Amino acid sequence: MALLELENLHRHFGGVKAVDGVDLSLERGELRALIGPNGCGKSTLFNLITGALRPASGRIRFAGRDIAGLAAHHIARLGVGRKFQVTSVFDELSVADNLRVAQGQRTTLSIDALLTRLHLIERRDVPAGVLSHGERQWVEMGMVLAAHPKLLLLDEPTAGMTAPETAATVDLIRDIAATGDVTVIVIEHDVGFLARLDCAVTVMAKGKILCTGSFADVRADAEVRALYFGNAA
Repeated sequence: MALLELENLHRHFGGVKAVDGVDLSLERGELRALIGPNGCGKSTLFNLITGALRPASGRIRFAGRDIAGLAAHHIARLGVGRKFQVTSVFDELSVADNLRVAQGQRTTLSIDALLTRLHLIERRDVPAGVLSHGERQWVEMGMVLAAHPKLLLLDEPTAGMTAPETAATVDLIRDIAATGDVTVIVIEHDVGFLARLDCAVTVMAKGKILCTGSFADVRADAEVRALYFGNAA
């Protein structure tokens, strides 16, 4: 059974069809990239999955349960975690304490093990406010992981990163997905990042799913090239 199933999902804003009949299914442990031009409905889709928005119609099934219309905090407790593009960490707390706050009463996850995975073990006692932009992104990703999500939604996780930070983030995301415990969906615009991520890619356009395939197949598609990659693809 798929971990996440979207069936004929709709959300309109006035006359704008932000999400228009989307069908999407992801298996447990799958890594998927979601791409498309600005305004195509990617963030709205994330908002529907996390409960920030209610669908006008359609179904959202997570781990076999219909979650469409549930409050966001209920959906989070079921195991849906989201990292936004803009970081939100506690600058005055150490890196380790940021993760402890996010972990709450959960004690099954080793903070040091998570810091090692995040390439931040040597920064564990440093205040988050002095970290580089990329390191702050990793801290926030760690805060989401500390809550033990089954589904992790990443919204442009490499925005503003240096090339080495971007490469390290690719490795981190692939490592997270490779455990088989977390299904990951990544919204991203960086073509180089998508190529290195080397996973299935779903393309959205005008609120609809245009196609899904490997990065190479999607990039070679004439309609996708015209819509998203342009003549330089």
